[in-house]
Amino acid sequence: MLAKILQRILLTLLLSFLITAPAAAFTPQEPPLLRDQVRYGLLPPVRQRMPEEPLIVDPMARGRDLGRSGGWIRTFITQRRNSRIAVLYGYARLVGYDEKRELVPDILKDVTVVDGRDFTLTLRAGHRWSDGAPFTSDDIRYWWEDVANDPMLSPSGPPRFMLAGGKPPQVSFPDAVTARFTWEEPNPYFLPALAAARPPFIYRPAHYLRRFHARYTGEAELAPLIAKYKVRNWAALHNARDDMFRMENPDEPTLQPWMAMSKGTGSHLLFQRNPYYHRFDTRGMQLPYADGLDVTVMAGGLIPAQVATGKADLQAEGLTFSQVPVLVAGERGGDYRTLLWPEGKAAEIALYPNLNYNDPVWRGLLRDPRFRRALSMGIDRRIVNRSLFFGLARESGVDVLPGSPLYKPERTGVWTGYDPERAAALLDEIGLKRQRGELYRDLPDGRPLEVIVESAGEKPEVADALQIIAETWRDIGVRLLVRMVDRDVLRNRVYAGQTMMAVWGGWDNGVPDPDSSPGELAPMTQENFSWPKWGQYYQTSGGAGEAIDMPVARELMEFARRWRQTTDETERRALWSAMLDIHADQIFVIGVVAKTPQPIAVANRLRNVPEKGLWLWDPGAYLGIYRPDEFFFADARPADPEPAGVYRRGE
Repeated sequence: MLAKILQRILLTLLLSFLITAPAAAFTPQEPPLLRDQVRYGLLPPVRQRMPEEPLIVDPMARGRDLGRSGGWIRTFITQRRNSRIAVLYGYARLVGYDEKRELVPDILKDVTVVDGRDFTLTLRAGHRWSDGAPFTSDDIRYWWEDVANDPMLSPSGPPRFMLAGGKPPQVSFPDAVTARFTWEEPNPYFLPALAAARPPFIYRPAHYLRRFHARYTGEAELAPLIAKYKVRNWAALHNARDDMFRMENPDEPTLQPWMAMSKGTGSHLLFQRNPYYHRFDTRGMQLPYADGLDVTVMAGGLIPAQVATGKADLQAEGLTFSQVPVLVAGERGGDYRTLLWPEGKAAEIALYPNLNYNDPVWRGLLRDPRFRRALSMGIDRRIVNRSLFFGLARESGVDVLPGSPLYKPERTGVWTGYDPERAAALLDEIGLKRQRGELYRDLPDGRPLEVIVESAGEKPEVADALQIIAETWRDIGVRLLVRMVDRDVLRNRVYAGQTMMAVWGGWDNGVPDPDSSPGELAPMTQENFSWPKWGQYYQTSGGAGEAIDMPVARELMEFARRWRQTTDETERRALWSAMLDIHADQIFVIGVVAKTPQPIAVANRLRNVPEKGLWLWDPGAYLGIYRPDEFFFADARPADPEPAGVYRRGE
């Protein structure tokens, strides 16, 4: 994979130079919002803020317009912790995916890969954090030495993606713009991790965080800070101030296009343009075009009405397909349009039998592929699709989507066609008898066959789908009971083996290629609800969880290991295909529908938002790969006023 990635990166760099290299007349332009700060000496001029070699982008080369600077993008989130929206929409990464989902340098000037195991990262000289401090290789060194390898901050050692063959890399920092990571074996997870929707941030603002680190700050100086923030020790203090993803600490510098302006305590979050952002368009206008993100926390059920009255400029969170009629009806009055992007997950609604469930009788049953196949064939996916999605979704199990080069039509329909007679026969074969006159079957120990499905209840379509499934499972003698729990509670219950079956989405990446990690298909992470304890065992190198005790799961792990150790695309394709075939046969996850439409409301005055796209968490960060820093308001004034409630740093 890495040789291929290197070829893509080099080709992209060459094309980028040919298409977007700045002409001799390239002159950086000051965003209007910052002109007064420059005039009064609060900020240096843009030429002094920009890197020596900024990233020059040409929206027109991708069918977009050169934009205007100004305006605040209004949007809603359903809970405060979703302040991560600034990092998702910002999507500034060391390397990132473009719209073709190919890796290209972004924050980095260049990446050199040798033999899939030797990575040289080259930073942009003169690049600065949002507070003006230099961004150098020392910020990567700080993360590696003082965060990832500090036992107080990282008790388990470096994260899994930094290990190849169980060993960490040799790391060096030859100069201020160079960092080198060298493993003994290929590490295909490294670059994709840097480009992830939730990146690991292998860099930190060392100049800011050192004041909270015991290696650099004495106990006498740390003590009052520990008391101020009411934490136990310096490590908890450091973790509290280091919040690169959710950006809830406005004092921590960032490299994203928008930076948090105040922590606040209410339901209003503001992210204003980063004066030191590294991207410019071909005219010299510093991105982002929009001055900021104006984010309001609101209950999901209230968001569609707010959108319909024109109070959002860009909205997807909190919107579901069932609300499309309301959204379309409000388009004229709200002055927006409703886009429908297909979901890019392997399934939008999927049932996860927990193979690590604590009850030994149920655990044995859930591990029997005949039981999982019977449940799958007992679902009438056509009714779900037509009733809830007007037939626009794809009726299938959990599999890669047709847009993936790994898609094989012959996998479609394996154990996923509605066949209640065959399903009932499998249940009879297992020994799950239905007593004469009884509606439901019994377990071998006499308990009723009641499948308890736990749901976070965040989408009405899921609840409606479960109701339909309950009706068709009843016909084969299986009773479905639904338990609603909070998202975090659901995860913790699954991880602990307390949940029999959970409903969630399918694999995050439904359109992988041979070079994509097959980690979701093997027990490599507890986040996979099929085998959380096996995944935890792998993630902790045996420190927690349970060792794999199913041959077919061991086989999947072996295929994943072989995929990691080879750089041959043909072999990787074959390994992917073998793993997908196993999943199609074993039905570890029972998919219901895929490619369901995700509504996105876009203000008519907000431009450069693609009419078509794929709604995908990773790779892609939802809207992130479509570069919201290039979205602009057609009616932006020379300097739009700040929204009510803007707080500047230090106020």
